[in-house]
Amino acid sequence: MRILVIGGTWFLGKSIAERALARGWDVTTFNRGRSGSDVGGVQQVHGDRTVREDLDRLAQHGAWDAVIDTSSSDFAPRDVLLAATALRGQARRWVHISTVSVYQGWPHQPLTDASPLLECPADADDTYGYTGESGSPTVYGFQKAGGERAVTEAFGDAAVFLRPGVILGPDEYVGRLPWWLNRAKRGGRIVAPAPAEQRIQPVDVRDVAEFALDQAASATGGGYNVTHPEGISFADFLGECLTVTDSTGTPVWVEPDVLIEHGVKQWTELPLWRTHAGVWSVDSRRAVAAGLRCRSIAETIRDTWAWLARDGRPVDNPRWAEHGIAAEKEAKILASL
Repeated sequence: MRILVIGGTWFLGKSIAERALARGWDVTTFNRGRSGSDVGGVQQVHGDRTVREDLDRLAQHGAWDAVIDTSSSDFAPRDVLLAATALRGQARRWVHISTVSVYQGWPHQPLTDASPLLECPADADDTYGYTGESGSPTVYGFQKAGGERAVTEAFGDAAVFLRPGVILGPDEYVGRLPWWLNRAKRGGRIVAPAPAEQRIQPVDVRDVAEFALDQAASATGGGYNVTHPEGISFADFLGECLTVTDSTGTPVWVEPDVLIEHGVKQWTELPLWRTHAGVWSVDSRRAVAAGLRCRSIAETIRDTWAWLARDGRPVDNPRWAEHGIAAEKEAKILASL
């Protein structure tokens, strides 16, 4: 297999490049060379995916059996369309890393792979879409749906869409699991979002990478929800964080209405907490049938802590600073109980 990874220097892109090389594949990566380091052993091509001349220069390094696009999240549909059309003659198929946010019903409704998508033109610019009063849908969701349409216009049935919810694991740059691990390590009474038995479905970055490579080598197309099929309860998630950090901290389970009363921001101040009914009800059976294999979330927690303990440093990203509740705010909530 000869593959092109658009991105390829950090988190999912890095994991895909490393695992493709481990399979004995020939790997080209294309990025601006501004964040992260290219994986040793790949053919490096640096350029801007929004510049046609850079894409034409990249195309001269083809052909490839597949493109795996890990870097489209910050680009408008028309930018995705530009890259897909520029490379169409040099690739057999396109594996596109998308998101569950492309669904009309997320996060309010349970989802399957057949759930309706948001509507967005393939040539839309970065102003297309809106964010609803309830926080759903989002401009981000519209933009990613338009990106999917752009790839479909260029590759048709040879387009594959992976729609993860939350990706965790070593090298995470968003900061969700690292925040919980560091908070567990600090100990004391820890505000935890009730109910404790709520199951969550984050998936390990390495498992997403392997599935993306499997789809690059496959002959089928379409969309796949990439979420953990078994999940883990929030109690077990936090318990594992306490265990791996050797913490004596104690979770204090706080009801959602109390957290909301104190203005706790869902999804960020308490990472992975969100009260919407469908946020952790995303059916991944089609992906499992196609070969998705998910390690236990406990293993993901252990390996992420081992990475952090080795002075693991993610690529600088502003999203890291968005996550976690301030100690003073947490103390105020605990004092009110």
